[in-house]
Amino acid sequence: MGRAFEYRKATKLKRWGHMAKTFTKIGKQIAIAVKAGGPEPENNPALRACIANAKRENMPKDNIERAIKNAMGKDQSDYKEVNYEGYGPHGVAIFVETLTDNTTRTVGDVRSVFNKFSGNLGTQGSLSFLFDHKAVFTFKEKEGLDMDEMILDLIDYGVEDEFDKDEETGEITIYGDPSSFSAIQKHLEAEGFEVTGAEFTRIPNDLKDVTPEQREAIDKMVERLEDFDDVQTVYTNMKPAEEE
Repeated sequence: MGRAFEYRKATKLKRWGHMAKTFTKIGKQIAIAVKAGGPEPENNPALRACIANAKRENMPKDNIERAIKNAMGKDQSDYKEVNYEGYGPHGVAIFVETLTDNTTRTVGDVRSVFNKFSGNLGTQGSLSFLFDHKAVFTFKEKEGLDMDEMILDLIDYGVEDEFDKDEETGEITIYGDPSSFSAIQKHLEAEGFEVTGAEFTRIPNDLKDVTPEQREAIDKMVERLEDFDDVQTVYTNMKPAEEE
């Protein structure tokens, strides 16, 4: 199992926070997908991906349909994707992804947390070199599937040769080039795979050792950032406890 899978498994439970917050975040993602490609999932690959993620998080069907309907409203605010990067306490890199309809509010909220925890909010792009941006797809395994052959089919899309299989659910997870997100999704669907998750993630390429006390401070900072509705995901380069 590669570094990406090890890191993702070790940090998965800290990504989203409470379920109510999760539904709010997914609702924003659905709004962006609908605004960009329309409300019909069969004609909108991005919306299909959002719906797959919503189902994966056990978001009720009524909530999904309501989010799509709300996104079609004339008075629905347009959300923008804005990233914030900086260092938290003890020199740990913090990468914050947001979806916002008010950047003034969002940057104020994010900056307040960095200041409270004696961090330093940097300029956009200043820490991107510390994280590998990846497209992540999870799908149900089909009978007789040859993963080595499948990876060869996807190699032109920048898909890595390592994959993860969940023996309990029969799901397979692959990582690829973010710029090939739509192409990978279309290929999986064309081959008849049931895609159960499609998203982006950031994998730190230089993990930083911390003490238990330092970890506690960083965890509190991340939790405070995740409390904001505008914040989608918070990444750090702190070494997961399971790897120590």
